[in-house]
Amino acid sequence: MGVEKLENRLLSYVEASIVTFLWSTSYVLIKIGLEEINPFAFAAYRYTIASVVLLVYAFVCFREKMRGIDLKRAISFLALGFTGYFIAQGMQFLGLFYLSPVTVTFVLNLTPIFVLALSVMFLREKPSLQQLFGIVLTLVGVLIYFHDSIQATGEIVGILVTLFSGIGWSVYMVLVRHRLWKENENVIALTVYSMSLGALMLLGTTLLFGNAINASLSGWLIIAWLGVVNTAVAFVLWNRALKILKAYEQSILQNTMLIQITLLSVVFLDEQLALQKIIGMLMVFIGVLVVQLKARILK
Repeated sequence: MGVEKLENRLLSYVEASIVTFLWSTSYVLIKIGLEEINPFAFAAYRYTIASVVLLVYAFVCFREKMRGIDLKRAISFLALGFTGYFIAQGMQFLGLFYLSPVTVTFVLNLTPIFVLALSVMFLREKPSLQQLFGIVLTLVGVLIYFHDSIQATGEIVGILVTLFSGIGWSVYMVLVRHRLWKENENVIALTVYSMSLGALMLLGTTLLFGNAINASLSGWLIIAWLGVVNTAVAFVLWNRALKILKAYEQSILQNTMLIQITLLSVVFLDEQLALQKIIGMLMVFIGVLVVQLKARILK
């Protein structure tokens, strides 16, 4: 591997790691904001602000790259907006309304397991013994984590919508990878157009169901920070890194958010974690890592 290529990979790892930290802080900020803001309205305003910032940035600095939108590109951007923003982010906000940040992240860490299961069912792929071991370890971790802890209907709803969010995100990641590598898509155009379409879907749903809000100053400051820094800046860095790193590499980095969010929740939200939950989290983290490390050989 050449020096320049190695430097580019290291830079991409740094960018992706910064993004995982920003997204980890988002969970804490969102949980605080949800005390007064409707989940879908929260997501809609966050991504609307981010889209406006990115649109201005893109048309000022990359005007030529934003042109030439044919039907095929438009459909792909629409699919990315629906899966990556309307489903993944919208359902994630709703999940955080019902569950703690740690539990939401824990559930989202199961996404690679469900992707593998779908591949076995629909693509006739055969999991290796290593992957089967990782799945078993993960499932045992899930049983330990949730043993005697699901006590309300709201928690069950939160788990289901969070799982739906994870499926949407996994589809988004695959589609982004395909557009960047196979179609040589411009990362700025992809990020801006897909996010803008997703934000319009979220905003339309918010207005349709009458969930517009009149937040406090602190609420709007949280929305603004999340929109500009943790979204506009973060998604450009994430998609830039995805052009150098493989999808599984970034997925592994993203899995570290479980640990980051746990620490942030303990410090800033006074969340208490029993030893049972800590053991379950560690087993899931290791199990998913085993599955993904095996998958890297196929990428």
